[in-house]
Amino acid sequence: MSYDLDHLKAALRAAPAVDQAVKADALRLAMENFDRLQGSTDAGRLTDDRPKDGRGSFGGVLAMLKKLTARPALAATTSMTALIAGMVIVLPLIDRGEVPLATANPPAVLAADEALLRNEEAPAAVEIAPLTRQAAPAPMAPPLAKSAPAMESAAVESLMMEPAMAPMADMAAPLPDNNEAFANAPTNPVIVTAENPVSTFSIDVDTASYAMVRQSLNAGFLPDPAMVRVEEMVNYFPYAYAAPAANEAFRPAITVMPSPWNPGTRLVQIGIQGALPVVEDRPPLNLVFLIDTSGSMDDPAKLPLLRQSLALMLPDLRAQDQVAIVTYAGSAGQVLPPTPASDRAAIMGALDRLAAGGSTAGAEGIALAYQVARGMMAEGEVSRVLLATDGDFNVGIADPEALKGFIAKEREGGVYLSVLGFGRGNLDDATMQALAQNGNGMAAYIDSLSEARKVLVDQLTGALFPIADNVKIQVEWNPAEVAEYRLIGYETRALRREDFNNDKVDAGDIGAGVQVTAIYEITAPGSEALLNDPLRYGAAAPAVAGAELGFLRLRHVAPGESESRLQETAILADMATSPDEARFAAAIAGFGQLLTGATYLGDWGWDEAIALAQSARGEDAFGFRAEAVTLMRLAQALGK
Repeated sequence: MSYDLDHLKAALRAAPAVDQAVKADALRLAMENFDRLQGSTDAGRLTDDRPKDGRGSFGGVLAMLKKLTARPALAATTSMTALIAGMVIVLPLIDRGEVPLATANPPAVLAADEALLRNEEAPAAVEIAPLTRQAAPAPMAPPLAKSAPAMESAAVESLMMEPAMAPMADMAAPLPDNNEAFANAPTNPVIVTAENPVSTFSIDVDTASYAMVRQSLNAGFLPDPAMVRVEEMVNYFPYAYAAPAANEAFRPAITVMPSPWNPGTRLVQIGIQGALPVVEDRPPLNLVFLIDTSGSMDDPAKLPLLRQSLALMLPDLRAQDQVAIVTYAGSAGQVLPPTPASDRAAIMGALDRLAAGGSTAGAEGIALAYQVARGMMAEGEVSRVLLATDGDFNVGIADPEALKGFIAKEREGGVYLSVLGFGRGNLDDATMQALAQNGNGMAAYIDSLSEARKVLVDQLTGALFPIADNVKIQVEWNPAEVAEYRLIGYETRALRREDFNNDKVDAGDIGAGVQVTAIYEITAPGSEALLNDPLRYGAAAPAVAGAELGFLRLRHVAPGESESRLQETAILADMATSPDEARFAAAIAGFGQLLTGATYLGDWGWDEAIALAQSARGEDAFGFRAEAVTLMRLAQALGK
């Protein structure tokens, strides 16, 4: 090694002297081209604008290397070692004038370099001789002495050793910087029944949160807690609820069971099963695919997956159903007029021609899609806009609040809106939730063809054909039996008590055959699990016959009607409609709470959640429940 360095040093000393004018001109030209190729005229960042984390230069490099996987870390450390070695060996020689910066033929070579930097053809007369191995000069130069400070050597050693010593947790880097925004609210608190015995909320069947959580865990990252909506995780799974009677839209299924995470409390699971009309009785469907083709959709997990997903649902549409396609990017346009669903060749041809590019005129696209849907409507038919996007609305109306009035007006005209989210990085969950909730539709996130089949094929009837609008739940708890309660999830769907009887206050819609599940945790008076002290001046609650825990009220508006209907059921302590189903739902509720901080779970953790879900899996024809257990194990490992 020292022999080769001796030759390098001798060769450098033998080079001709530096032409300072040529050197200055070359440096000037290089800087000009560097600035031009950057494509930016912004001033450089000031040194006092650097992150102030106290790590210093080498600390910052070490922190960066900790986040590299093994192969990039090896490449990075090799490059850094070479760079530092070059600085240690060559810079002192340059300072002493021992290393020239000119070539054997400076003017000619610099002319060729200048031509290359200017993207011009190099002068024909210039010939650059190939690098050849030269004979060793005589006499042999003395070995190169150590001139680097000890701290530089230690730094090189540290840089080479640090990645190998990093723990495995550091190998999983976080998701790259993104523009994602999620719709959520603070966790529901424990309520004192004597102070506020009534709980009111809009029921919904969105499942986007569970699919986003799964995507994050499968990618090796714990999800952002704001991404987790516990009710959407619970409602992702089918449950064995009994079907309603022939003259009913819904049938409640109530189970009361001990809480798995707190022996001093109980869980009350309220399951709502919607009626399922036979396929032949479904009204004709007018479906407008509103497809985001902006530049942000140019990703295999976005537009290509979107095309494949929509293609899956076509065989389940009937000849009397119609499909139209509207796209939006820099502007909106109709790429397929209303076409019978049986003409799959025309529909697939339009889907296959889609390409991503441009900005995102989301508001313009929504307006055009509704216009097309209104033109397809006829008496007794169902019209729905199916928006497929990554949620990046950066042109037009971008504020979810500003969209509500427009969407609500169209909803009242009979056109529903559902939203399918694709991809990560630009996912604006807040806007997508606002659109779906105000459009009386569902919001789902599709990260695979398997999920596309679940949403668009297995659940097609429920997703597209509503059986009830403005569906609201209200539970009045009996203070004599329930001292405290909390609703697990549904934070973004809370309603005021007086909204329950006001048909002008919009709530969720329920599709054919759809199930909705809600879970309360309740605490009896005198229980050691009570979190609040009793009121000094509280009035004793009157006794209720039959020791009712509470009273369930369900209100909905049937399609085509304007006045709501009321359905009531008492909640009794000995109810156990579907205990195994309730246990699995409780495990998923615990799963969601563990991902968001587990405020009310005490010492109950991943081992208990996994054991409960595993023991209550029951019938699992499609493997959804087994997948949930796998995701719990993955979350447990990532959280260590």
